[in-house]
Formats: sequence, C-alpha cells, structure tokens
Amino acid sequence: MPDRAPGPPGHSRQKFLSGKPITYYRPAGHPAVRELIDGGFQAFNAGRLAEACQIFTQKMLAPADDTTIGLTIAGALTPAGLGGCVIELMDRGLVDFIISTGANLYHDLHHALNFTLHRGSPFANDVELFEHGVIRIYDVLFPATVLLETDAYVRDFIVRSGIDEPIGTAELHYRLGADLLQRNPGCVEYSVVARAAAAGVPIYTSSPGDSSIGMNIASHALLNGGRFLIDTNRDVNEVCAIVLAGRRNGCVILGGGSPKNFYLQAQPTLWEVYGIPKGGNDYFIQFTTDQVVWGGLSGATPAEAVSWGKVNPSVLPDTVVAYCDSTIAFPLFCEYAVGSPNGRRARRELVHRRTALVDALEREARAAAREKNGHAVL
Repeated sequence: MPDRAPGPPGHSRQKFLSGKPITYYRPAGHPAVRELIDGGFQAFNAGRLAEACQIFTQKMLAPADDTTIGLTIAGALTPAGLGGCVIELMDRGLVDFIISTGANLYHDLHHALNFTLHRGSPFANDVELFEHGVIRIYDVLFPATVLLETDAYVRDFIVRSGIDEPIGTAELHYRLGADLLQRNPGCVEYSVVARAAAAGVPIYTSSPGDSSIGMNIASHALLNGGRFLIDTNRDVNEVCAIVLAGRRNGCVILGGGSPKNFYLQAQPTLWEVYGIPKGGNDYFIQFTTDQVVWGGLSGATPAEAVSWGKVNPSVLPDTVVAYCDSTIAFPLFCEYAVGSPNGRRARRELVHRRTALVDALEREARAAAREKNGHAVL
C-alpha cells in the first residue's frame, strides 16, 4: 500500500467535492424552535433535550446564580459546521471556557484559513478517494492538500511566535487565535479559535498530543530543536482554579470522552488532592450517544459522578443526559438559548485572569495543607 499522498494534480478530485460547502451556522434564537421544544418535545429523549434547554436558560443562565459555565467538545463537530453555535455562545457570554479535543480546533483552522470542506456521501469509495487525494470524515469531504497547508500554517506560526518554553494549551490557543485575527481579521466570524481569543474565552485541550496541532509541535521539537512543550500541569491547575473561583459551576458536555473527564476531574482534584472542600458541580448537561452499560466515561451518568465528588448530590434534579447526536441536539439547544430572556450576559474573559486565579488556588491549597499538617501534629 503506498503512503498517503495529496493525489494527482488537476481537477480529478472535483467529482468528489461537488457538494455544498460546509459553513458555520449561527443560531439566531428563532421563536418557532422554542415553541417546538417547549410544546412538542414532551417525552423520551425529546423530553430530555427540552429539559436540558430549560435547565440551561432558566437556571444556569439566571443572573442570580452567577454560574461559571464550561463547554466540552468531543467528536468531529467543527468539520460538521457546529463551530458557529460555539461562536454565538461565546459572543453572548453564555460559555466561559472550553475544553475540546485537539482535532476540533485543528479542523476549525481550515475555516479560519478559508479552506473549504464539502458535504458528501458516507458511502463514497474510499479507495477512489485515496487515489484522488480526498479526505473523508463520514460525509464531510475535503482535499488532502487542506491538511498539508494547515500543517504548514501551524508550523510557521510556531516559528513566528517565538515560543520556546512550556506553556499551557489555553495560552497556545489564545496566541494562535490572536495570530489568525492579525492575518485575517474577518475570520473572527467563522473561527472558534479566533473568536475565543477576541472574546477572552480560554480553550483547553485535554490530550494535546492527540491531534495534528500536537503532531506539528512535536515536529518542531524534533527538527528545529525547539523547547516548546505543552505544560499539562498548568492546564490542570488553571481549570481547577476557574472552578474554585466559580460561585456556582455547570457544564454542557457534547459527546464525552477525554474533554468530559478533564472538566469533571477539577472537583476531585480540589477535594482529593488539594484538600479544598469546594463541593461538586451544580449543573450537568450532556448530549451523548454512548450508554452507561459499557462502563466508559462517555456514558457515565451524573448520578455516578456524585460518588466521585464531581456533582453535588443535592442538585441531581438539575442534571440531564439526552441520548442524541450532538449535531442534531446542539444547534436546537443553542437556538433555544439564544432566544431566551437570559440569552446574553457579560463575558468573564477568563483568559486574561488565569494567572490571578491560579495564584488564588495555590494560596488555598497551601492553607489547606498547613491546616492538615497542624491537625496531624495534634
């Protein structure tokens, strides 16, 4: 089998790329969607989706609750066009920080760099796609050259940035977004990474080596002798610090996987490792197609999370799992939220407050350690 190549030159791949371009749809809060969800989504998973919409808009976004809201993203959602929903939530202050797979952020760069992804068929002949230099993500198709040119941008950014030390992923994505804004200011309307930098929303990646961004960072170290490393300790502590500072905390989980756990582990880190009795999350909303019976984290329920200290036991009525595809549920959820009376709030711009929040975490952790050691002496 030959190595993967961009395919032959010319227009031979165009027959595979004739589908409509995939764009970032921006929810506008259509009243008809709210009427449908409130009136028509009454039972089973439709009922759970309606419950998620109501918990989010009536409780998590209630000004009196002052909830710090995290969004976790797993699965190939930016290639499917869901980045517009994330952009709208960030712009309106409805999401305070994000934890995503690196793949979602890498594929978001295609949009930022004005490359085109196309609607296609999940039944295309993959051998033919290979021969003609076309990449397939289920029914999303794009030229293999998009990967190569996006990789080239990432490597060029790393060199131009001058980063030569360990940094957290929130810092990396902030600098990457700022670079995109400088090169192409208009991409703020169609890039999650660029909008996050403009809105002050930190984006974390729970497994930074598991994406093409991480692959290109590794190549910089190998070929250029770069000392740029991802400081995962910084990421863990920053997320813990954000959760610690929150008056109330809640999450919206798309899919599950590593981003889900990276958010939820903040509470056990606080009580189990640092000895800080923060208590679990106050709200928990998840859209997933996984099932609890397989024992994986993606299917684990908020009730199970209580035993870990990830969710407050008293707030289980304010938790919900809707078993449905995020590409269906999330746009409806966002339409409902944008059109709600609490559909906009002041942005926290946490990306600029990370150092102060980590300093506060360290003070509390050291105080907890002193108290524990003092009791041990007694």
